[in-house]
Amino acid sequence: MAVPHGRNFLMVPGPSHIPDRVMRAMHRQSVDHRSLDFPNITRSVLESLKDLFVTKTGRPFIFPATGTGAWESGLSNTLSPGDRVITVRLGQFSHLWIDMMERLGLDVVVFDVVWGEGLPTEKIRERLVRDPTVKAVCVVQNETTTGVLTDIAAVSRVIDETGRRDSCLLLVDGVSSIGSSPFFMDDWKVDVAITGSQKGLMLPAGLGLVCASQKALKWSQSATLPRVFFSWKDMIDNNEDGYFPYTPSTPLLYGLREALDMIAEEGLENVWARHRRFAEGVRRAVGAWNMRVCATNPAEYSDTVTTIMLPEGFNGVELCKIAYQKYNLSLGGGLMKLRGKAFRIGTLGDVNELIILGTLAGTEMALRDIGVPIEMGSGVSAAAEFYRRTAKPSRGFSSVQAKI
Repeated sequence: MAVPHGRNFLMVPGPSHIPDRVMRAMHRQSVDHRSLDFPNITRSVLESLKDLFVTKTGRPFIFPATGTGAWESGLSNTLSPGDRVITVRLGQFSHLWIDMMERLGLDVVVFDVVWGEGLPTEKIRERLVRDPTVKAVCVVQNETTTGVLTDIAAVSRVIDETGRRDSCLLLVDGVSSIGSSPFFMDDWKVDVAITGSQKGLMLPAGLGLVCASQKALKWSQSATLPRVFFSWKDMIDNNEDGYFPYTPSTPLLYGLREALDMIAEEGLENVWARHRRFAEGVRRAVGAWNMRVCATNPAEYSDTVTTIMLPEGFNGVELCKIAYQKYNLSLGGGLMKLRGKAFRIGTLGDVNELIILGTLAGTEMALRDIGVPIEMGSGVSAAAEFYRRTAKPSRGFSSVQAKI
């Protein structure tokens, strides 16, 4: 009987590989979350999250939830039943956020785009100009379904240019981008930024992270959508003293502290550049296979996930099944409209060039197994050459090692 050996190559776009440092930080006995010294960890991570969101004035919140919980927190604390919001459906995750908005009782104006395209800023502009009742624009920065990194700065400029800054909020889902791709909360005038722990922060799923602008905090005082578990006011009242309104996930808080330390040590801009470089290697491989990515605009290619379209007549579900069963490789499948037509490779979390090259090798074997006529080694070679030419030393070299 064949049994799997080695670690599973987890190359979906989240949950991502967890660094050993983070796992060690989480591996601890339960602690008293009402103790006199617990505020040390609470205040520490809340302050450091400002650096992650790139904000001086925003207020971070940490919920024991996923990105979906963070979505609900952002909506329910800033809006009221019947409020009109603009949003864009460009993949499964924007679709699910739309579903939440509608179920919460918001009046949702949806712009649908071809999957693979970005945000229709001119349509958003036109609606804001003619409709003064719009209270918020809610957009996804990185649509994990299609591998599209949208232009949030452009949407923010539209809000300014239409004179709607004071009367309209900007809510951004950065679940698969914040901590991995450029995000500037203050510069882009984002009112609510949303992310989760299992993507760029390299943690298990279980923390929904929100950062609110001062404007959003003010709006929350008059918003009437119901909230209990996700109440900002309850969080603020307890966070002020270094505590939470209910039992927090203490292992994840200590893991978050370690992950934020690792990001700070590398430098956030270096983290962004690393993700960009890793994703570019995957795109070079796709080109060598004579295949294409789903994203249509190279300026909007995601740096955390590459969605790869299969040639007609080949099944992405079968590809992912074979990759997992034969090669212990987890690829992301195509979602909704892209089910069976595409597959996804994630390049976020604790990965390096060799892990990605191993992933590409496994992908090539699975592609050949389902009959796609690629040349074995072509994608690996294209990515390896790119990584070789752009590599920088990441380890020191001591005088002792020089003698070996």
